[in-house]
Amino acid sequence: MSPAVSGTEEWLRLLSSGAVTILGQMPWSSNATFLVELHLDDLEGRAIYKPWRGERPLRDFPGGLFRREVAAYELSVLTGLAVVPETVERDDAPLGPGSLQRFIDADFAEHYFTLMESGAHEPALKLIAGFDLLANNADRKGGHLLIDRSGRIWGIDNGLCFHVSNKLRTVMWDFAGEVLPDCVLEACETVCGELPSRLIDLLDPAEVAALCERAAFYLEVRTFPAPEDDYRAYPWPLV
Repeated sequence: MSPAVSGTEEWLRLLSSGAVTILGQMPWSSNATFLVELHLDDLEGRAIYKPWRGERPLRDFPGGLFRREVAAYELSVLTGLAVVPETVERDDAPLGPGSLQRFIDADFAEHYFTLMESGAHEPALKLIAGFDLLANNADRKGGHLLIDRSGRIWGIDNGLCFHVSNKLRTVMWDFAGEVLPDCVLEACETVCGELPSRLIDLLDPAEVAALCERAAFYLEVRTFPAPEDDYRAYPWPLV
């Protein structure tokens, strides 16, 4: 039996260089999304593969959403919020260029609304809500939040992020008006500094500028926003 992959460095190596075998297509995805198995030397693990060729064209986002998945991971790393699983860009995957993200072994009966009910997960959920403000997440459904077997909560499906216009569309409005957590404000300060090339290269220059502007804005207001009074503040379906 192959040893378990331990730590971010091994996961990134496996995702970047491992042989990719498609196991099957994930259900209920608007774009082609596949569960794959990765093998590298004596390491093996599972990942979610989103090939560029399987993306459905959108009116308000350019093609190449998989790069935004990678950019979301890089932003998560840069800010230290660590809410997005390890994600890389691969050109040599079976269906061509796309993103590979570590598969989260989760309790798939759980989602944002069930996690909010307990109250115990509120701090972790606030981190993801704060991350979404910076990333300008236009599609944060309840089912895009996964709790793994250790109790850690992750935000997945981040392809509709980083638009230059305000596109925040989310189910996570419970914190409206509350003060942003210190770590989210520190993340905003980090973004206002020098951004790494690995993040800049994944986005359009105007999108990079908009990211920095959002960070500066939330540093000034220091609170979670409230939804505008129309349906566009919420994704559909909610879960």
